[in-house]
Order: sequence, then structure tokens, then C-alpha cells
Amino acid sequence: MRKNFGAKPWTYPQPVLILASYAEDGTPDAMNAAWGGISEANELSICISEGHKTTKNILSRKAFTVSMADAAHVVACDYVGIVSANDTPNKLEKAGFHTTRSTFVDAPIIEELPMTLECRLISYDPETCRLVGEIVNVSADERILDADGSIDPDLLEPITFDPIHDAGMSSHQLRSRNLPAGR
Repeated sequence: MRKNFGAKPWTYPQPVLILASYAEDGTPDAMNAAWGGISEANELSICISEGHKTTKNILSRKAFTVSMADAAHVVACDYVGIVSANDTPNKLEKAGFHTTRSTFVDAPIIEELPMTLECRLISYDPETCRLVGEIVNVSADERILDADGSIDPDLLEPITFDPIHDAGMSSHQLRSRNLPAGR
């Protein structure tokens, strides 16, 4: 038996993305976004409304970074999703994050988050809120690389968003949900 739910935006796992950009005065900003993913081999699409400070920054600077939220920084990643830079311009600092400038695009890299996609703005549609970026580089801290030099998801420990229960969880929690009884 199957239960039908109708058309819903439900995919698993759905990454929690942290978008970072620079304001016109050079202040780094970041926000939490769960509605996004790869849309072409070197493109990322994200649903982000026009009223966010981050959206304004990206449209102005034509660049942004996208980091994978991880279990070690779940509180800080949640904070940048709850607090608006329109009201709290130094929210990255308050979250405890530090940034360095990307060498590939005009956007900050959050040092604490070990995997980052560095993107150039391709387009933004305010009607659909669809932001599209060209991925020009992926950088990863060596602490999340396996013996072959590839990104190891177990070392990254990404947070995923559960759209059905409106909750975040780590990759370990997600895997644990799927284990047979007795494990």
C-alpha cells in the first residue's frame, strides 16, 4: 500500500545551504537556505526571496558562496537562518563565523564550514525567487578529505533539512533512521 500526498517539495536528503555574500560596504553576510540544489553540471539553483539582504548583496556583487551546513556548526547555521542581516548587519560575527575572501569570486568563504561552492551569478527571477549561479570552484578543508583526497561525507557530517517534519538532522541521524531494528 502507498499513501498519496499530492505535489509537495519533498526530496531526501535535502542539504542545508549557507549562502554568503558581501554587502556594498564589504561586510560579509550569510543566510541559511534549504531550497536548492544542482540544476546543471556546473550550476546551482536556489529559491531565495527578494527581501533578503543576501539577495540584494548577490545582485549587487554578482557573486556568492554556498557552504554545506555541518553538524559541528548547527547552532551557528541555524542562527544565520533565523536572524536577518537587514536588522543585524554583524550576524556572521555574532554567530561566531570568520570569513576569508574567495580567490575565484567576489564573495566570502566561511572558514568554519569545510566545504564551499564558489559561484558567479547567472540569473535571478524575482517572480519565482529562483537564483542561478555558475559554480566556478569547489573548495574543501583537508580535514574532510579521505585518503584519496576526495571529500568524505562522513567527515563532512552535513546537515540535511527534513521538509516533511520541518527539521534539520545530521547525516548520521539520517542514516540511523534507516537502520534495521537491533543495530
